[in-house]
Amino acid sequence: MTAVVNVFLKEGVLDPQGKAAHHALDSLGFAGVADVRIGKQIIIELDTADRAVAETEVKEMCETLLANTVIEDYTIEIN
Repeated sequence: MTAVVNVFLKEGVLDPQGKAAHHALDSLGFAGVADVRIGKQIIIELDTADRAVAETEVKEMCETLLANTVIEDYTIEIN
């Protein structure tokens, strides 16, 4: 199975990369952009075929290492 984890800053947390990208897009003439938030995507290949086990393990990975849950949220997609 493959797990796709998307990690992104919580609302209200300053996102300097997003602000810089937003400014650059404005400078390039993309005036219709209201906001930009930058995150990261982590793809994990798992050796289990059990979806429940995969979700539990990946959630533990996120809570332990992959996301700083004080300032970041994450989503998990299991394929």
